[in-house]
Amino acid sequence: MTTTHAASIAALKSEIAVQIIIQLCLDPENPPVHIDDKQAAAALGVRPATLAVWRSTGRYNLPFLKVGRLVKYRLSDLAEFLARRTANHTGEVRA
Repeated sequence: MTTTHAASIAALKSEIAVQIIIQLCLDPENPPVHIDDKQAAAALGVRPATLAVWRSTGRYNLPFLKVGRLVKYRLSDLAEFLARRTANHTGEVRA
């Protein structure tokens, strides 16, 4: 990965984190490090049950924290997940 590409991913990750904070109506001056599964689902635009399926099947590499029944997601992990899944097109590049 080139330095320019890494920098653009880092910038995209920061932008996405800010968008998640705004979308969830969290305090941008003091954002939480972790959010619960319902907030994470809202940030990703999926249902909490979908996140539960992803956790149990390992379908996507989305890290989570679990203590007993409590499931939390790091805001930085959600932003990185979305940054990795950001695409410019869906098909082949044609010359």
